[in-house]
Amino acid sequence: MNTILIITNIIVLLLLLLGLFIMQKKHVSFSKRVFTALGLGLVFGFIIHLIYGTDSKVTTDTMEWFNIVGSGYVKLLQMIVMPLVFISIVGAFTKLKLTKNIGKISFLVIGILLGTTAISAGIGIFSALGFGLDGIQLTEGEAESARNIELQERVTSVESMTIPQQILELLPGNPFQDLTGARPTSTIAVVIFAAFIGVAYLGVRRKDPEHGEFFAKIIDTLYAIIMRVVTLILRLTPYGILAIITKVAATSNYEAIVKLGKFVVASYVALIVMFLVHLLLLALVRLNPVRYIQKGLPTLTFAFTSRTSAGTLPLNIKTQTKDFGVSEGIANFAASFGLSIGQNGCAGIYPAMLAVMVAPAAGIDPMSPSFIISLILVVAISSFGVAGVGGGATFAALIVLSVMNLPVAIVGLLISVEPLIDMGRTALNVSGSMTAGVLTSKATGEFDQETYAKREVVEA
Repeated sequence: MNTILIITNIIVLLLLLLGLFIMQKKHVSFSKRVFTALGLGLVFGFIIHLIYGTDSKVTTDTMEWFNIVGSGYVKLLQMIVMPLVFISIVGAFTKLKLTKNIGKISFLVIGILLGTTAISAGIGIFSALGFGLDGIQLTEGEAESARNIELQERVTSVESMTIPQQILELLPGNPFQDLTGARPTSTIAVVIFAAFIGVAYLGVRRKDPEHGEFFAKIIDTLYAIIMRVVTLILRLTPYGILAIITKVAATSNYEAIVKLGKFVVASYVALIVMFLVHLLLLALVRLNPVRYIQKGLPTLTFAFTSRTSAGTLPLNIKTQTKDFGVSEGIANFAASFGLSIGQNGCAGIYPAMLAVMVAPAAGIDPMSPSFIISLILVVAISSFGVAGVGGGATFAALIVLSVMNLPVAIVGLLISVEPLIDMGRTALNVSGSMTAGVLTSKATGEFDQETYAKREVVEA
């Protein structure tokens, strides 16, 4: 009987995927197909949840099959991340788009990412205080207990790392290992390695133009191929979102969400306020915030459903360059650095809120100005090297709580609502990197105002 029900669910998913394919053939816009997929996935997933529940064999086995589409799409995106980062940064040098302003661009991108993270930390602090969140009131069940045991090993490794050691972790000791994404800081390491290759190319081109030109042609060819692969993968976005959001709606623990509703609401209030700060920054440089929302929403929607900043990288770069008018070099720098530095949601708001919640248990007044200032500084500095995949926020929280000498057990107590909040955090992370790209491009004069002003979202 279960097999028949599972097959029925799979058939329904296939029919929905077919509907999205028909919409594509009828040239329905990319944005409309993405939001149609989002709506269909929410409804379909909630129906599965109501009929079978989250723990039934029908639901778990059905999601296994759905993962072929959802998780398969995310894996394809992750497959192209490192090649895209490497070839894009090197390509920026061969196309002479970054050489004049490389120092200024790097400074602006990192500065904006860290600055917005500090702001987000402040927002997280005041949201936690405003809602009166208290970590002492949280209870520990079996899942939370198991999670805290699992975190003990990570706590030990985090506590043993000084800030200079964390900075050293950004450097590519073995670039070939980093190209596999083996470390949380692999993306930044690849950016640094690619920048060295780019600088070396400039030296070769000056001393031996023939070899320099040959290398540039190789890079240009590889870049064209990589971008074609990216385009092919991005065309699958609506199908991936449909499967991913169906799984989220079908397997979410709604009872836990209600139980920890106050924390969830406080988190999303902070996330929304920080997103409004992004829009305010754009308005201050005379860019239409509404256009940013309209053209950035498909990318933010995917980040929200997939919970992976790294997997969103191709969409992030595409949106910055083709929809916002950011130059390729700056878009690649902002999107790549944004994976491991200054993540507004995971490394800013979340650790700050947790620190405020557990401060009373450590005998600290969370409303003390000295505590608030120290926490904001620690959050900003600790935001280096946060992984752009699921679990990055946990790592960031462990670092901040350890540095502040606060109890870390609260990280495990929120496991039941972690996926729901992580969706919003990831979307804010991506918005932060896109905002950094737009502001940097505007400041350096490498911004296409006409592209930004257009209403249409460019097809993948």
